[in-house]
Amino acid sequence: MIKLQDITKFYETGAGRTYVLRNINLDIEKGEFVTIMGPSGAGKSTLLYILGMLDSASEGEYHFLDQETQKLPERRRAELHHKNIGFVFQQYHLIDDLTVLENLETPLLYKKIKKDERKGKVAEMLDKFSIVAKKDLFPNQLSGGQQQLVGVARALIIEPNLILADEPTGNLNSAQGEEIMELFTKLNKEGTTIIQVTHSEKNASYGQRTIHLLDGWVDSEEKNV
Repeated sequence: MIKLQDITKFYETGAGRTYVLRNINLDIEKGEFVTIMGPSGAGKSTLLYILGMLDSASEGEYHFLDQETQKLPERRRAELHHKNIGFVFQQYHLIDDLTVLENLETPLLYKKIKKDERKGKVAEMLDKFSIVAKKDLFPNQLSGGQQQLVGVARALIIEPNLILADEPTGNLNSAQGEEIMELFTKLNKEGTTIIQVTHSEKNASYGQRTIHLLDGWVDSEEKNV
């Protein structure tokens, strides 16, 4: 499903290049549950953004569903993202001037899903995440935990082939966090590919393998027993 070949990310500065990722080689098969770990500044979120086609590598090749993404027109990359990828952001990235209901509906509009079906899917997600009472509120009227739940619901509403999750339980209490991880496990067993970035050893244990980044390099990789 995913193949990274010598993916490198750097920024040009007055002092030269500042590297964020260096020569990342990675294969992820459909149906895997993979965790990316490492200290702050290791390049974890940058790698996730490149996988989600929200950022581009400076060098190397990224193949997603047998397509070399760097060679695709921007519109085609956006289509690939909207149709296949659900992204759970660490900072939520909800649209401030849309209600919870409208935030959930937005990904379905990108997929051109008909109105009646959209309404049904939104209602299902509101119920699943116990946020029906919040549907007419705006993001700034929600707590951090509530915004996180909306962000997870928005990522899952399109029934994506791939879920990319950046600290998906970071702002949730332990019970909510466990519920989200159990939901990810269930989706993974049903065939959804999941890649999560986390500092939590407990969350990492839900995955099948863990990739450790250090200073932009792949430092080590281990399979979870």
